[in-house]
Amino acid sequence: MLEFVKIMLAGKTKSENGATAVEYGLLVALIAAVIILVVGFLGQDVLGGFNTVEDNINGDQA
Repeated sequence: MLEFVKIMLAGKTKSENGATAVEYGLLVALIAAVIILVVGFLGQDVLGGFNTVEDNINGDQA
């Protein structure tokens, strides 16, 4: 009986590890998607800000 319980618990642990890996994979994919969207929306604004700073450093004030 004890051996049966050990086998059942070992199988349960293995399946939970697989589920955890899938959950972490989905979390990483979600974070990557958010980063891509934020960079897509704010990319040009940030680039414009850096260009303004560069122009001010070079003395090319508009």
